[in-house]
Amino acid sequence: MRAQLARVDAVIVQAVIAGALSFSHLHDLADAAGQGGWKAWAYPVSVDLLLVAAWRRMREQQRAGQAAGGARLWFLIALAASLGANVATAGLLDLDDVPASLRVVVAGWPAVAFFGGTLLAHTPRTPARPTDAETLPASAAVEEPQRDALPAPSIESKPAPEPAVEPIAAPAPTPTPIAPAVSLPPALIDRAQALAKQHRAATGLVADPDAVRARLGLPPSMTTAVAAHL
Repeated sequence: MRAQLARVDAVIVQAVIAGALSFSHLHDLADAAGQGGWKAWAYPVSVDLLLVAAWRRMREQQRAGQAAGGARLWFLIALAASLGANVATAGLLDLDDVPASLRVVVAGWPAVAFFGGTLLAHTPRTPARPTDAETLPASAAVEEPQRDALPAPSIESKPAPEPAVEPIAAPAPTPTPIAPAVSLPPALIDRAQALAKQHRAATGLVADPDAVRARLGLPPSMTTAVAAHL
């Protein structure tokens, strides 16, 4: 527990130091580009907030299985702004004579940040959809008999029985399969077979017809009809 707290404390201290340095560099660059007063302090807040918002939205979309290209683009833009300010204040740029192109970029940043933040805030959130194998109830798992667990028949030495003449019995008639009482549409048949295959692929077990019938939203009287097509 103490080791975990020590790691957390170290991460927090490192984050605070890095954030303070980056905040200071952004402020110095904005001030040198002609954005003095409170505006110079607002620039690092804008860059860091866009960076954090884009990262959180990108993670949410990835967990939901959605494309996160838009959030990733704004994350890279904010990261480039923060990293560019850190590099520019490392002595490679004369802060007393900032180029006009950099002044244009700094002056246009608020519009870019506002546009990116608006897109991130109004992107619809879609919850992750569970797979069909995860939504099947636990009662649908029907364990197959394990052949290895069956006891082996014991072999005992018995005297050979006397040969006896047995009557030749007629072969038993092949039982005809019982047709379902109610026929299913082809679309429901395909859906039921797809659910059964997904459950077998996920668990290795045979899906219960009653559970498949419940997934299809059919009444209990349709269980026999569903079982006939699995």
